[in-house]
Amino acid sequence: MTFVVNDGKYVNMADVITPSRERIAPIFPKERYDDLMSLLFFAYRDFISDPDAILARYDFGRAHHRVLHFVTCHPGMRVADLLDMLKITKQSLGRVLKQLITGGYIEQQPGETDRRERLLFATSEGEALAARLREPQSRRIERALARLGPDARDTVADFLLNMVNEAEQSDVARRVFEERTSA
Repeated sequence: MTFVVNDGKYVNMADVITPSRERIAPIFPKERYDDLMSLLFFAYRDFISDPDAILARYDFGRAHHRVLHFVTCHPGMRVADLLDMLKITKQSLGRVLKQLITGGYIEQQPGETDRRERLLFATSEGEALAARLREPQSRRIERALARLGPDARDTVADFLLNMVNEAEQSDVARRVFEERTSA
């Protein structure tokens, strides 16, 4: 059974009406970080729930969402770069990309210098769908950041970037912060 400190008294978890982070003692020893892992799982679950409902109407899944997100953030990106970013197989991307192209959400164009390159662009329909998927997630992020301090965005960004494999952090930072400045 887990107990928490509430106003100086030990109480059963069921007795806590509106717990805050300050009042709840970690369930596990701090060095295990199980509490943070659980929070990440719950946050991810809720972060993707709204887009999942929208995607289901199109018979699309999370891979479609990721492709739309990165193609709208990086118009003209190469298929090879998308494969590298998503860390998926060519076969997996091919299936998803074919559905998005056939559905009129993404178009491919040959590279200007190397005609073998395939550059990806979102169509107006793709941009609209990406915006619909982005909107509830943006609201969720905005609401969470508003409840924190004025430097929360930078702190959260630093935390998330440091969760990325160290060897890839500079590349990810370049891609992400390039998105912010060009958006």
